[in-house]
Amino acid sequence: MATKMREYILEVASDLFLTQGINATSVDAIVAKADIAKVTLYKYFKSKEQLILEYLKDYDDKLWSILAKGDEHADAETQLTNLVSNLLDLIGDPDFKGFAFINAGVEFPQSDSAVHQTSVEFSRNLRNQLAKLANAAGKKNADVLALQLQMVIEGASVSSEVQIKTEAITHAKDMARILIASAP
Repeated sequence: MATKMREYILEVASDLFLTQGINATSVDAIVAKADIAKVTLYKYFKSKEQLILEYLKDYDDKLWSILAKGDEHADAETQLTNLVSNLLDLIGDPDFKGFAFINAGVEFPQSDSAVHQTSVEFSRNLRNQLAKLANAAGKKNADVLALQLQMVIEGASVSSEVQIKTEAITHAKDMARILIASAP
């Protein structure tokens, strides 16, 4: 029961954080939406910051489990292309509200903030995964390609909120394919 309540609180908080923003979501709002007492929330999470960090970890785990499906037998360049394409498809989903880590990094710009550091870590992990696949694909400047692809992904995440989503994603996929194909 305790695990279910913890997961329930995290689910409610995650929904609010994604739809309203982290800073705009108060503990009172989480408690009200979850229909629990504040003491119950604090029984499972010592602070709002701990809840935010758990939310980001949960988001990270779910994101990578979605992205890891079905590619292990493809060659590295195909895996790289598919990873970028899958991320861009996720961004193109009408329900997509931005990457939790990018949103958190924007809301917590102080470099000494644990939330900001977690956001930076996600960004680093994404770039490292892109570089690993680019290296395995024999790309000479794998780190540069990884950074370029990350910029396309993160740029598409922001652009899709202010432009026509399908257009932004189509152009981002085209850019990613060109970058991968033209990388030595």
